[in-house]
Parts: sequence; C-alpha cells; structure tokens
Amino acid sequence: MAKIGMKTPLVETDGDEMTRILWQDIKELLILPYVDLKTEYYDLGLAHRDETGDAVTVESALATKKYGVAVKCATITPNVQRMSEYNLREMWKSPNGTIRRILDGTVFRAPIVVEGIRSYIPTWKKPIVLARHAYGDVYAAVDEAVPAGSKAYLVIEDGAGKEVSRRLVHDFQGSDGVVQGMHNRGDSIRSFAHACFRYALDEKIPMIFATKDTISKVYDGAFKRIFAEVYEEYEKAFEAAGIWYLYTLIDDAVARVVRSEGGLLWACKNYDGDVMSDMVATAYGSLGMMTSVLVSPDGKYEYEAAHGTVTRHYYKYLKGEKTSTNSVATIFAWTGALKKRGELDGLEDLKAFAARLERATIQTIEAGEMTGDLVPLFHREGVTPKKLDSKEFLLAVQSRLS
Repeated sequence: MAKIGMKTPLVETDGDEMTRILWQDIKELLILPYVDLKTEYYDLGLAHRDETGDAVTVESALATKKYGVAVKCATITPNVQRMSEYNLREMWKSPNGTIRRILDGTVFRAPIVVEGIRSYIPTWKKPIVLARHAYGDVYAAVDEAVPAGSKAYLVIEDGAGKEVSRRLVHDFQGSDGVVQGMHNRGDSIRSFAHACFRYALDEKIPMIFATKDTISKVYDGAFKRIFAEVYEEYEKAFEAAGIWYLYTLIDDAVARVVRSEGGLLWACKNYDGDVMSDMVATAYGSLGMMTSVLVSPDGKYEYEAAHGTVTRHYYKYLKGEKTSTNSVATIFAWTGALKKRGELDGLEDLKAFAARLERATIQTIEAGEMTGDLVPLFHREGVTPKKLDSKEFLLAVQSRLS
C-alpha cells in the first residue's frame, strides 16, 4: 500500500530516557509503515544539549517558527544529581522553558478520555482543559544566595540607565537567605488572554482564570486587569455561544474545579499551570493520558506529552528488564502534529490517518489491553484488563491500525 505523502516537514525534537526509547518504537511501528514521514530532526537529549551549549534547543525553536508545526519528546531539566550523572558542563535551563520563551506560546493540556478509565474525582464527567501561560515567572527568574547582614533591593532603571525606583526587598540582618526576581511582559499576558478566549470559543466551553491578586497586587493584578480588558472583545461572542468567563482567586478556582463536572477551560499562570496540569492529569487517571500543545500568538504549534522522561522505567530498561510504560500521550503528540500539518497543508489523508491512529489507541485500551498504570483504574463490564509491556501495547495498537 502506498504511503501517505507530506508536503512540509515537521520539526522533530528527540528527548531523553524511556520516552526516547518509546519515541523510536512509535515511529517504527505506528507511523513509518503508513506515512512517508518528512521531519527536520533535532536531538534535545541532555548529552547533545551539553555538547552544543544548549544551542540545539534554540535551533529547534527557530525551526518551529519556520515550519509551523513541531512534535517534541520529553526531555530532562538537569539538577545537581543530573550534573554529576551526565558530567555536564553547566546546569542547563529547561528546554521547554527556552522554547516557550522563543515562541511566546500558551500551553493547552487536555486529558485523553477512554471508556473504562474512571476519574479519581467522580463528579468529573467531561474533560478539563488546562491553559498554562508559557512565559516568564519563576521559569525565567534570576536568584541569588544572600549573606547575613546584606540588603536586597528591587531597582528599576529607564532606557537611559537612570534609576527610576528602588525598593527594599529584605534586610537580611541576623540570617543569610535567598532572593529571587521574576518578570512578565504585558504583550505576552495579552497574547495569553487572546489564546485562551479563542480556545474557549472554538471548543464552546466556559472558562475560569485565576491568580492571587489579593497578595500580589501589582504582578498578579496586571494579569487580572489585562484579562478583563481583553475579555471585552469576546464578551458578546461568549454570550452568543452560551458560555461564560469567570475571574477568581487561585484557591477558589481549585475548589470550584474539584466540585465541577468538568467541561471547562482553566487558565493559569506559568507555575500554577505547571502544578495544576499534573493534578488534573493524575485525577483523570494517569499523566500518560494527558496531551499538551504549545500555541504561539502567530499560529505555530508544538505537540508533546504532558509527562516527563519516566526515569524509573529507563533504569529498569538499562538493566534489561521489561517495562510497562504508558505511551498514549506520546502517540497523541505525534497524531496532533500530523493532524495540524495535514490541516495547514490541505492533506486530508494525513489528517484521517492521525485520527485512525488515535481511535486504534483508544480502542486498544477499551478492549482491555493496556500498560500497568491503567490496569487498577480500568472498570468496564465484561472486560478484564490485561497488562502489556511497553512494546506489546504498541503492537496491539498496530494490529488495530492495520
């Protein structure tokens, strides 16, 4: 059978550890037999990032700006332990953070809903989509250790270098400590707001946005104010679509979301979105069942799984042991990118193939064939779940796809 053709390449960014192993298996078993795959490849494995001084991460982001669609494998953000393990020259920043800063995008994460996989929160009957602002805050912060007896200031200079304001952050008398400075940009917050309101309208779902402006009156207050200003452009369209927008405090938002039945978009600042997306994914069953797409203001897309590199399984793999690693979100990263590439290039057969692969993946689980993380969560009358190892699950998907 002739393979499905492509016009424009995808930007393919490889990653680390167990997800890197699954990445190759997914390509070989589920994509390359059916698609004449065109990609521009970038190796974002930690060792290669170290070799290039992390230049490869920047190159991959610029390629995404050029070609418009990327698919990304999970990557390691090194800490002290990783510095030693990989003998790194430097403790490189999060590659996701670097890519998000360059694309100035918003991350939308949504659960993959499968019949038989029950949510840990019984009231959640519909998907909760989490929108994460992918710029600034702690991910682009600078921090320093402060010796006892020192003072730390927040200093603002104008364009000519003249000091405009100086505020004492803290007088460290009697103890050492740490200090951190973080920022955001008005234009990035505005782009984030537009992206969220457009997504809610496209999906016809209500939207909540939350910060802590009662405490962070200036910083979080800017988010609240800009979202209110942008919403004025969408208010009539929201009313016509029969959906609503609510701003509230982040702690109130958590309570509202937990009590809800789902079926809404929850917009969060960068750090809140990082934490809450994992909470939402786990509550729906597994981090392996959460999609993630970074959308830039000018319409560039990067698809990835919401989870990390599955380090524990990788160490087992290195010992020659079999693993039962959930590859669903990584499969859906590929299908999301292929569907978007097909949409932008007018390739209906490529879009249809991606949809078939998604259906085959879901049908495999609904038939009772799944990785070990899903077995305790699966309850479907007349179906007994069967635990498959990582490769067996992909082969089961392939059999349905074929």
